[in-house]
Amino acid sequence: MTQKKNKAETKEDVVVKFVGDSGDGMQLIGNLFTDTAAMEGNDLANFPDYPAEIRGPHNTIAGVSGFQVHIGKKVYSSGDLCDVLVAMNPASLKSNLKWAKKGATIITDLDAYDEKAIEKSGYTSNPLEDNSLQGYNLIKAPITTLTKDALKELNLDSKTAEKSRNVFALGMMYFLFNWKQDIAFDFFAKKFKKKPELITSNKLALQAGYNYAETVEAISVTYQVPAATLEKGRYRNISGNVATAWGFLAASERSGRPLFLGSYPITPATDILIELAKHKSLGAKVFQAEDEIAGVCSAIGASFAGSMALTTTSGPGLSLKSEAIGLAVMTELPLVIVDVQRGGPSTGLPTKSEQSDLLQALYGRNGECPCIIVAAQSPSDCFMGAYEAAKLAMEHMTPTFLLTDGYIGQGSELFKIPKVADLPKITPPIAEPNDPDYKPFKRDPKTLVRKWALPGTEGLRHRVGGLEKENISGNVSMNPENHELMTELRYNKVMKVADSLPEQTVHGNKEGELLVVSWGGTYGAIHTAIEELLQEGKDIAHAHFRYIMPLPKNTEKLLGKYKKIIVPELNSGQFVKYLRMTFPQYRYQQYNKVQGLPFNVSELKDVFNKIIKEK
Repeated sequence: MTQKKNKAETKEDVVVKFVGDSGDGMQLIGNLFTDTAAMEGNDLANFPDYPAEIRGPHNTIAGVSGFQVHIGKKVYSSGDLCDVLVAMNPASLKSNLKWAKKGATIITDLDAYDEKAIEKSGYTSNPLEDNSLQGYNLIKAPITTLTKDALKELNLDSKTAEKSRNVFALGMMYFLFNWKQDIAFDFFAKKFKKKPELITSNKLALQAGYNYAETVEAISVTYQVPAATLEKGRYRNISGNVATAWGFLAASERSGRPLFLGSYPITPATDILIELAKHKSLGAKVFQAEDEIAGVCSAIGASFAGSMALTTTSGPGLSLKSEAIGLAVMTELPLVIVDVQRGGPSTGLPTKSEQSDLLQALYGRNGECPCIIVAAQSPSDCFMGAYEAAKLAMEHMTPTFLLTDGYIGQGSELFKIPKVADLPKITPPIAEPNDPDYKPFKRDPKTLVRKWALPGTEGLRHRVGGLEKENISGNVSMNPENHELMTELRYNKVMKVADSLPEQTVHGNKEGELLVVSWGGTYGAIHTAIEELLQEGKDIAHAHFRYIMPLPKNTEKLLGKYKKIIVPELNSGQFVKYLRMTFPQYRYQQYNKVQGLPFNVSELKDVFNKIIKEK
């Protein structure tokens, strides 16, 4: 047999999507594909798309699990439409074909297309035979059969052998991208070191997929993606949740305060708890509470005791924590609340991403209850987001929110590992023993920050509790004028944080026609859209807000430099409402999407172009 020579096509970036039944191992091969791309030197971003029904019925759209990876020289988002779609069954093909470019390569398992599976997926005819996929490079591989054949010498039962179908498909992708298989082999060796039979089966399945792709004539073109140009340093592929955990570990070391996490597991924030639990050697103490309220209350107790205290949650859990957060505001104790936002309300869409909790973070507590709010913009940025949130909480003695979301929390990208010594110093206002001037609520006149008196510090005994305190003394007070004063002081203390924040910057034209305002995990798609429009000569700029409460001091002046302002959000317009209240003199347009999915670059470009053209 004469082997066909494949043509290698160089592409600046490629989007790949793996889809199959939940349980088919799409997340596993997606992560392995991502890690390999990183080792090959590509910049990357990915988006694990879990089904709302984690174990939905087999061969149904409700149970389809996906994993999208965008690799290239410079990548800011997980991409729009994919160049390569790996669909393991009819349901995954039907639900994801709309996300494939015309002319895209589609790899699917021919063995999965029996009459029953086709019917359950909602097709009325076999899409592999009815010409509905004309215009795509369709590769119909009998993946299940070939996988079983590759593993037949191992004497595995049929079901066990079938579980390696995903790795066979991954082997085809390794050939498509001209990658060596060594990285995958090393991964199998580490992951399955206690089950050597699985190391062997996965290696054989990967090799079989690679060899099949090498010989099948349907794959006429392979991809070469140039390595990214990166600063010198040590890099790794990291998810947003892991980066968040590492940021807190670094903040603990830099501040000299021991880390305590009191938390209840909740999708999609659980991985922060899991990651921190691995690092007892770094002094991390992790308490898995029986509910959300116990989690945050334990963290408040730890904060009073002198720990860098954290609690992690998602939207529904944040609702439950609200009273306790109010207690932390009133007692003026440092506390970081991490909210990995998801689709809501209530249990809502636990595996889907939204910017659903901004107004809850701003106003979702009884009384006048201001907190600092910081929002991370990408998976790797979760590290500095966590670090800054901890720094602000401790240095300003008040609860601080770190807002991430399912998209950036569970997604991953390249991360340059920093040296802890190079990070900004964190200086908590620790009270000195036997300070004759110490009073529980005596404040720094410039920042309005009170001292942090650690229990057991000689000569500094004081009380805390949920009733209003008298200014300076900290005694319980029912005086109405004092309550008003303390309310104003707590608010002004948070607003004075703006004095230590950097000015808000813009990317693009410093004044002009259109300013796009964003926050949080929408950064990647919006930044990419803006970059492309700037290259097309459009009069546009982008201001992405990291600090939400308080806003940077130059925000008002910056907004006034543009004729039009639009605020795209993955909610019904929460940040834009806040801006309208804060700076009502400006007119804001909005673009909103509440589908549990991120923005596409193409849809954003269409919206921005339309506004630019408006007279």
